[in-house]
Amino acid sequence: MGDWSYLSSLLDKVQSHSTVVGKIWMSVLFLFRIFVLGAAADKVWGDEVSEFTCDTHEPGCEHACYNWMFPISYIHYWVFQITFVSTPTLFYLGHAVHIIHKEKRMMEQLQDRTGFVKKKPKYTDDRGKVKIKGILFCTYMTQLVFKIFLEVGFSVGQFYIFGSVFMVSYFHCPMLPCAHTSGAQCYISRPREKTIFIIFMLVVSGVSVLLNIIEMIYLLCNRSRAISKKRLAQQHALSSQPSFHVFTVMLNCMNEKKNLERYSTLITSACVSNDGQWIIYHHVTLSVALTI
Repeated sequence: MGDWSYLSSLLDKVQSHSTVVGKIWMSVLFLFRIFVLGAAADKVWGDEVSEFTCDTHEPGCEHACYNWMFPISYIHYWVFQITFVSTPTLFYLGHAVHIIHKEKRMMEQLQDRTGFVKKKPKYTDDRGKVKIKGILFCTYMTQLVFKIFLEVGFSVGQFYIFGSVFMVSYFHCPMLPCAHTSGAQCYISRPREKTIFIIFMLVVSGVSVLLNIIEMIYLLCNRSRAISKKRLAQQHALSSQPSFHVFTVMLNCMNEKKNLERYSTLITSACVSNDGQWIIYHHVTLSVALTI
């Protein structure tokens, strides 16, 4: 089946750059695809060529019937699927590493010039864990969309190329040169095991799509919650700050403090003396008491 160690090591690095749902998706990819495909697929599909026979001695008949029944090997098709589905995640990993390295370098340059860093990193927390926000959020969502389309595309392509998921034990082959003898009857080894394996891989593909959709919803909900909190914080900060008009009225009231009975109307506000205090009434229903 080949060596999956390099791809596995790359995908393992994505763990620290993913959400909880993304880590579950990685576990599904490793355990139920790469591991199962590498451990069991060869035993089930290893004899698909050697044990494929037809009841004819016509030269080239068996090869023609095999190519007609299996335009591409199931094993090779699933290897292509795993490779292509993993590619968007690897692109995200490369982009995340680039962004974090760029941010770290800019902060180091700022520290060299000023002697201290004024702000915390945007894309990493104190523990070094990646925060999916800003441009990383866009990249992460994009790779999720691509993975969903690739999973669905390969599943549909499997039906288009191979037809039914149920492997038959024998079939009638009308291909040349078998057609000279009115076709041939060909036989497939271990049809039930192959059927179970095909259904298993399709189910895993469906679980992968479902996990990607759940992760998209999870990220969108978190982003919406963060935006709402940020808006509430901004509104609270604005409401707690005095208006510019209030300071203007306070200044004018202090200038008029000698005339305790005089009313001054300034900028839609008024100031009046009351037991040694200047009370300011503002049109935005904000009042400030200034002790003289």
